[in-house]
Amino acid sequence: MNSYLIRQAEPKDLPEIIQLCAEHAAFEQADYSPSGKADKLSAHLFNNPPACFCLVVEMDGALAGYATYSKEFSTWDADFYIHMDCLFLRPYARNMGIGEQLIKQIAQSAQALNCHLIQWQTPKFNTRAVKFYKRIGATEKEKLRFFLTVDA
Repeated sequence: MNSYLIRQAEPKDLPEIIQLCAEHAAFEQADYSPSGKADKLSAHLFNNPPACFCLVVEMDGALAGYATYSKEFSTWDADFYIHMDCLFLRPYARNMGIGEQLIKQIAQSAQALNCHLIQWQTPKFNTRAVKFYKRIGATEKEKLRFFLTVDA
């Protein structure tokens, strides 16, 4: 088994994170443009306090995956929760327990942020992810996700 390290992202990781985002978008059959992403991600990930958090998986000196998450508020629960926006591993890093370790680290961060719930989404066609999430005890709630572009 290959050894790996899960750690917080650092500014030097931005080019590889952007490449991982592009691969993740392609996997999810979505559009992605890397234009301007380095500056925007830097501003959100490395501010004090950060707007969101990014864990990276390092294997053999390169990034093999990432997960991003942020603290959000639920009016219905009248409480905060963690929204996991992305979890992506390159194919060679899958089926090694890394995804589960990423979620465990996010859960630890959630506890430190006084959050007791993690929420996320995945496309229905990502059956391997759905199977993985169910295996670790996650439950699903079917909803439609809408997007509205707001222009200045």
